[in-house]
Amino acid sequence: MKRSMLVFLLSILLLPCWAQTTNYRLLVGTYTSSNKSKGIYIYDVNMATGKIIPKTVAVVDNPSYLAVTPDKKFVYSVNQNDTKSTVSAFRFDADNSKLTFLNKVEAKGEGPCFISTSDKHVFTANYTSGSLSVFGRNEDGTLTNALQVIQHVGKSMNAERQGEPHVHQVILSQDKKYLLANDLGTDKVTVYKYDPNATSGILVPFDTLSVQPGSGPRHSAFSKDGSKLYLIHEIDGTLSVLGMKNGKLKLLQESSVVKKDKIVNRAADIHLSPDGKYLYATNRGTANDISCFSVGADGLLTFIQQVSTGGSGPRNFAITPDGQYVFVAHQESDTIVLFKRDAKTGKLTVTDKKIEVGSPVCLVFY
Repeated sequence: MKRSMLVFLLSILLLPCWAQTTNYRLLVGTYTSSNKSKGIYIYDVNMATGKIIPKTVAVVDNPSYLAVTPDKKFVYSVNQNDTKSTVSAFRFDADNSKLTFLNKVEAKGEGPCFISTSDKHVFTANYTSGSLSVFGRNEDGTLTNALQVIQHVGKSMNAERQGEPHVHQVILSQDKKYLLANDLGTDKVTVYKYDPNATSGILVPFDTLSVQPGSGPRHSAFSKDGSKLYLIHEIDGTLSVLGMKNGKLKLLQESSVVKKDKIVNRAADIHLSPDGKYLYATNRGTANDISCFSVGADGLLTFIQQVSTGGSGPRNFAITPDGQYVFVAHQESDTIVLFKRDAKTGKLTVTDKKIEVGSPVCLVFY
């Protein structure tokens, strides 16, 4: 009887912890130009009950990529609209799932498709113009006008996709000393030295790595210690492992997310599991799949699994902070499909849950 009572009490004590791990809060950036969505959406998702509750819609033009500050006080979005592109700032009440518009400024580049933040700055990758922009962050969260714009030059071998620069991502290194820019158009990854206290020359070119011609570097993710950079290439589906030391890049391994014949590749996004033991990457085109790789002690990759994403145009995806689930956004089929993740094997299993939203392209848990 005493043992039964002890088990019962333990189950009661552990229940809140268990329940908490199945409830997630999600920001979704969309393309409003499709006329299927209005802007930035916020959802509460409870995997235990199956309830998916829309909380807020912030009406804004084409917020195709979002960034949340580490303190969760502010959200920044690109507004991807060719020559009229802007960048927006929002105050974020995370507890009440509320966004309050603060201001917007000219992007000073066409087609911004990625945004990242530091304590003092916001950075955008401007795909169409092949440039990157740097903005200041004021104490109240508002953005300054662009403080620096860097224009890339050059081209690569794919005449249709690479006749000019196309900067697709800008991310800070783990130590915040460098900013890396992936240029799909020139097949280069450029490392900029970052000085957060500078009034001019905030970013200074430091190193450039040329990748496989015609591959089209798109998105990348750092290992926790910052010594490895995992890079997915949009055009041919190449998956590269790069070493990084003191701001210098070195190619360590090349693999691929292409495991089927006669498909059109448009590799999209890449993320590591929270424990760093597994890596995932999506491929659009006619593939519409997500691949899983294990990460060895040396940081190199071994293929584990590839499964259909259950929709068309899997763009961005996000792994829940506890590593239990993977949410995949499908720009073309207007759904976010939810997968269960096995933390031991890394393998994914599709669930029967999905979120219906127009043209989702960016997912951020908070």
